[in-house]
Amino acid sequence: MQTSSNNKAIMETTIPGQTPVRGKVRDNYDLGDKLLIAATDRISAFDVIMANGIPEKGSVLTQISLFWFDWLGDSIKHHLISSDVKDFGEPFTDHADQFANRSMLVKKTKVLPVECIVRGYLAGSGWKEYQKSQTVCGQKLPEGLSQCDKLPEPIFTPSTKAEQGLHDENISIEEAVKIIGEDAAKYVQEKSVEIYVKASEFAATKGIILADTKFEWGLDGDDIILIDEVLTPDSSRFWPADKYESGRDQESFDKQYVRNYLESINFDKKPPGPELPDDVVAGTTQKYVEAYEQLTGQKYGG
Repeated sequence: MQTSSNNKAIMETTIPGQTPVRGKVRDNYDLGDKLLIAATDRISAFDVIMANGIPEKGSVLTQISLFWFDWLGDSIKHHLISSDVKDFGEPFTDHADQFANRSMLVKKTKVLPVECIVRGYLAGSGWKEYQKSQTVCGQKLPEGLSQCDKLPEPIFTPSTKAEQGLHDENISIEEAVKIIGEDAAKYVQEKSVEIYVKASEFAATKGIILADTKFEWGLDGDDIILIDEVLTPDSSRFWPADKYESGRDQESFDKQYVRNYLESINFDKKPPGPELPDDVVAGTTQKYVEAYEQLTGQKYGG
């Protein structure tokens, strides 16, 4: 187990005889028809992994995903099998210190190569495009909208799934159809919007605006099921409702501390990522924990 030098962040999991596929954040272990996904405390911004991590981040994100999987119940088929280390089998159960609270045993699927983004507010790349063409991913919107305005209704704006180190690219729904087929594209669009609407209504009762989110889907036999992390601060924009005001950037429950710091040092958005200062690290951990506690109504216990 590798930890970063100036904090207790778990930067990677290490199991003798096992070679995981390491993504920007997660270490994935192939167990045949299953995967063991361990969320580390690595953090990326602008698609670059930083030199040090954010303590508790992987655990918080996993706990939030588990909350939503439970909340969705039987309404959406998904990949989660278990989050109990006892169910992971050898040699992983012998390394519970690396996997407890931050890992999921899931079904292995054929991942659909389209990321399913649902936007309820005009922010990020959507706002930039709207200013130029009054569109978001080619979809025409009403004129006169301001930054971070609520959209008349949520819109589905898919993107490509880029290889590590490259940027995802927004695509049209027509392009998504060409990539995954008409039936699959229609299904993931309908289900992604359905989950977003339900989750945003729930989040609103907790004083949180779910501005947008990204879902991933995979094929389990003939079924299309929900995979990856779900409705976390890494895959979504969560804004505190009591501080929301259209026409400007919003405060958020995510890695905005990190992005702001990188902008302040004129980071060129190319690897390697710099070492993050202690105050940025601490502030980011606090935001993730706040998101968990406010959403779930439970005290975060690690």
